[in-house]
Amino acid sequence: MPPAKVSGLRLLIAVLMAAAALLAAGCGSRTTSASTQLDFTAQTLDGRPFSGASLHGRPAVLWFWAPWCPTCQRDAPLVVRVAAANPAVTFVGVGAQDQLDALQRFSTKYGVDKFTQLADTDAAVWARFGVTRQPAYAFISPDGKVEVVKGSLSEADLSARVHALTQS
Repeated sequence: MPPAKVSGLRLLIAVLMAAAALLAAGCGSRTTSASTQLDFTAQTLDGRPFSGASLHGRPAVLWFWAPWCPTCQRDAPLVVRVAAANPAVTFVGVGAQDQLDALQRFSTKYGVDKFTQLADTDAAVWARFGVTRQPAYAFISPDGKVEVVKGSLSEADLSARVHALTQS
């Protein structure tokens, strides 16, 4: 093969390998085990202690948000609706990257105070679930699988994922 064709082939292979690595890194979602991820404690927005271990064996959704995030502000009402429509699934909001008073104002303004909200001001719970941007979701099945989905979800997609948690 001429040297130019070999170089082109090597470049193509390098690009394909880089694309495969990005896909494997879980650009959208990843699935792990809940056994260690739920081993955390945090404070709720009203100062009560919360243990992640309380979610073991139950279908649950963690919704990761920040009060200054316009996407979180837009998504909050649909998260509230889906939570209300699925009482068999425990919803927990994980607000981070801000002061407690800003988290509390967001919770009240957007109605997410209808379910437990954590004040993750040091982003420790976010880090435990590999969340680096908001919004994001962690779907926890009763059998201990955790799927983290980064980014906004439509109400239909969120509802379908929540419904699937009760089918496992």
